[in-house]
Amino acid sequence: MKLSKIKLSKQLLIIIAIAFALLFTSLGVILPKVLIPVAEANLYNYLSEPLKYMDGEFDKKLDNTEVAYLYVLDKYNMLASDNLNDIIKIKDPKDLLNKITDVYGKFDYNHRTYYYYTITNDNIIKIAISNDNYINRTKANILGTIFPIVLITFLIIGLILGIWSLIIVLKIEKLKLKIDNIDNLDFDHSIEMESDDELKSLALAIEDMRVSLINQEKYRSQMYQNISHDFKTPLTVIKSYIEAVEDEVEDERTALQVIKQQTTKLEQKVHSLLYLNKLDYLKDSKINKNEQVDMVSIINSEVEKFKFHNKEIDFVTDIDKKSKYYGTNEHWETIFDNLLGNFMRYAKKTIKITAKQNKLILYNDGENIDKNLLEGIFTPFRKGIKGEFGLGLSIVKKTLNIMDYDIIIRNEKKGVSFIIFKENRK
Repeated sequence: MKLSKIKLSKQLLIIIAIAFALLFTSLGVILPKVLIPVAEANLYNYLSEPLKYMDGEFDKKLDNTEVAYLYVLDKYNMLASDNLNDIIKIKDPKDLLNKITDVYGKFDYNHRTYYYYTITNDNIIKIAISNDNYINRTKANILGTIFPIVLITFLIIGLILGIWSLIIVLKIEKLKLKIDNIDNLDFDHSIEMESDDELKSLALAIEDMRVSLINQEKYRSQMYQNISHDFKTPLTVIKSYIEAVEDEVEDERTALQVIKQQTTKLEQKVHSLLYLNKLDYLKDSKINKNEQVDMVSIINSEVEKFKFHNKEIDFVTDIDKKSKYYGTNEHWETIFDNLLGNFMRYAKKTIKITAKQNKLILYNDGENIDKNLLEGIFTPFRKGIKGEFGLGLSIVKKTLNIMDYDIIIRNEKKGVSFIIFKENRK
């Protein structure tokens, strides 16, 4: 079974079990090997000390120790302590001389390890020999001291980790339950996490997402209603005039003019809706946001386009040619088309376009916008001024955002200003 298919709680138990196995391996195998050099160094020191003070006959007290001693007078004469045979069972002590090759060291004999240390005084070689009992006892003593402490400590740590992991798993299960019921309005979505940690941040993020989804659903539902209403009006007019012609209460020429007007209006709405949908795909595209555009040419072209729509409105421009603007001509033309098309409906006498300090200010002397409408004025199909629905300002906002620009609306003492500026994005 793959670890990825095991529940998190079981994964944590497996990890703790592996940690215990590593601990026992370390204490039972690795630690003893590490301790051997230290124990051997102590043993050599233990063997050497008595040799420094021994002189003449062997002290009988030494017979009860774990160390045997040899005096090598010459290759034919050798004295051994009485306990030599207890330490190492060897028939002829002279055979040991073949195994003692250095000042100190160890050798194997009859499947056991023996340690020795030598000192030479007045042509007499003094040798101390011991078996591996001291080494084994030292390792056992150290392990006997360390193992319970480490084991108890590890058990406490394991218990703490187990409790902590259980708490984490319970929190994750709550978050999973919350996600599973994210669209269930009857589910208790309250967040009860005392610790201010990453999981609480995740829970708050999930709650924000849930609220956002609910708001989006409400917005989508409202938008569909608004779209239906906005599309239904010209269709109703078209249908009414067709029926009027059929009932011979309206002449065909007048009806065709009205139908053509309403069809054009409907076509514009469909075009705007498709363009707005297109912008959602363009926002992540790699358009050249650093390409400088000729804003003077764009503004003059747009003014020429709109100034004949209503000759009573005076267009005023104030352009600083040193100001720099970036993006694409197509996007900027779309922005001006929608803003000036909006202005033409509400301006009384004046529309002014100012391009200075890398900002654009479009002003019209129409009525101020109600503060209640300003908050959602860039929302698609949001009911706007005079109860109308539209997509123009939504298109403006999204198009500007694609080019890293933003827009704000400010009511003046007389009229309204739309201010376009570059966003400070990292």
